[in-house]
Amino acid sequence: MIQEIRLGHSPDSDDAFMFYAIANDKIDTHGFRFIHVIEDIESLNKRAINRELEVSAISIHAYTRVYKDYALLSCGASIGDNYGPMVVAKSPFEANKLKGKNIAIPGELTTANLALRLFENDFNPVIIPFNQIIDAVKTDKVGAGLIIHEGQLLYEQMGLYKIIDLGEWWKDTQNLPLPLGANAIRKDLGEKNIKIIAQILKESIQYSLDHREAALDYAMKYAGDMKRILADKFVGMYVNDYTLDFGDKGREGVKRLLSMGYEKGIIKNNIPIEFF
Repeated sequence: MIQEIRLGHSPDSDDAFMFYAIANDKIDTHGFRFIHVIEDIESLNKRAINRELEVSAISIHAYTRVYKDYALLSCGASIGDNYGPMVVAKSPFEANKLKGKNIAIPGELTTANLALRLFENDFNPVIIPFNQIIDAVKTDKVGAGLIIHEGQLLYEQMGLYKIIDLGEWWKDTQNLPLPLGANAIRKDLGEKNIKIIAQILKESIQYSLDHREAALDYAMKYAGDMKRILADKFVGMYVNDYTLDFGDKGREGVKRLLSMGYEKGIIKNNIPIEFF
């Protein structure tokens, strides 16, 4: 009997690159049939809160709301090592001037929002879909915008200025990579199934790294207006050795990020972190 697994991921090129092998029947899925659910990360966070998907990309921040039902898989993470979400604006100014500004954020439960609040918690958040934030900044709907995904490589050609790269700030202050998202798996699938699915996802990522050009061809469907050379750079930023396994530094980054969020009162619970 074929078991269906709903697999949630973002409509961006790095997630598409990761799951190329699964989407195109390049690897053995051991009797599982994966149904791709492609939505923005904040929508996937909310689906996880409602236990809707068996496997889903989620924000590390959102894990604090779903840890009773989901474990983090060791593979599939998006980790920025000295780079990450950025705050951008129409005119340059010092990062300490973010205090009190209206800032567009891509979702309350995004890790980008958590990182920004660790840097500066006194601002007025305006929740806007991630792919509309640059336009919101350009049209003066907000004083600044917190950008994720491909926006990190496109903001300059849109005439915007970087106020702060939160991945750089995190590396400077914590000497750790910044874990942004991960694949979470529902615990009620049982340990045997979790182990098999984890291996399938890891094999998919490795297949794409080994067949980079073909996987990038597929990922370009989700790259929007980004040219191939930039999409290749973006994929390289977020699909790498950390994606195959968090590693010690990646795991420590998760622990540090969530413990600091708890200490500063941004996160309500000091939760146990479970990797599989």
